[in-house]
Amino acid sequence: MSWDRVWLTVGFALFWLLLVALMFWGWKGRGKRQRDRVGELPAVPADLGAQLIAPSTGLYVGSTLAPSWQDRIAVGDLGHRANCDLARYEHGILMERDGESPIWIPQESIRAIRTERGLAGKVMTKDGVLVIRWELPTGTEIDTGFRGDDKSVYPHWVNGEKA
Repeated sequence: MSWDRVWLTVGFALFWLLLVALMFWGWKGRGKRQRDRVGELPAVPADLGAQLIAPSTGLYVGSTLAPSWQDRIAVGDLGHRANCDLARYEHGILMERDGESPIWIPQESIRAIRTERGLAGKVMTKDGVLVIRWELPTGTEIDTGFRGDDKSVYPHWVNGEKA
């Protein structure tokens, strides 16, 4: 065994660890910069109201600061992708995420619901992501993305129909 190869391997391993540490520090720094703009998320109320759209399974893609589709939010667990169920109620929208905190979007905070090709670095086919633009209690507008397992429910969301 050659010592040159050992040192080269150790050097690459240290370089890789440095890159991972820089990504981690960058993510934490982004979270600190966004903390005041994002603030506290609305709590899930005890009374959700009547169910307007039945739960759909899919993937919580992430949330971004509007209008940028790539400025991913790193505050709390908003930046964590997770499987989730998305349902619409009389008083708002509930995303129940596996292993993460639920996201409650009050009805009065919803600004628009549309489909997009991508969000938060996740790029799909045309109209592959359901995007909900809503206003946080701090006044900041964000886009929250959901990639449904069954995309045939998207028109109900976009058109505001009962399903």
